[in-house]
Amino acid sequence: MENLFLATATPQGGMLGVFMPFLLMIVLFYIMMYIPEKKRKKKYGDMLSSLSLNDEIITKGGILGKVVNIQDTFIILETGPNRVRIKLDKNGILSVLQSTSKEEDNIEKENKKDEENKEVGYKEN
Repeated sequence: MENLFLATATPQGGMLGVFMPFLLMIVLFYIMMYIPEKKRKKKYGDMLSSLSLNDEIITKGGILGKVVNIQDTFIILETGPNRVRIKLDKNGILSVLQSTSKEEDNIEKENKKDEENKEVGYKEN
C-alpha cells in the first residue's frame, strides 16, 4: 500500500513550477492593464496637440465652449451667448466635440469634387 502511494505522488519540481502561475498572472495583468492605458494616454496627448482655434470642446467639469486662444499649457475657452472667457489648463479638456480642421478638410474635399464635376461638365459640352 505504501508503494502505491509513492507511485502516485507527483515528483518534486523546482521553484519554477511553483512560481510559474504567478508569473503568468503578472504578465497577463500587465497586458490587460498597462498596454491599453498607454494607448489611451497617447491618443489623449495626440488630441491635445491637434487642438486648434474654434474647436468646440467639453471640459472634465462639463463646460462646453469654443477655443479662442491656445498657449503652451493653457487655453482660453469662450462659453455661452455672453462670450464669457475661461482660462483652462489643457489637461482639463475631456474631448473635442467638433474640430474645425476636420470641417475645413471636408469643405475643401467638397470644393475639389465640385470643381472636378464642373471641369468634366465643360469638357463634355
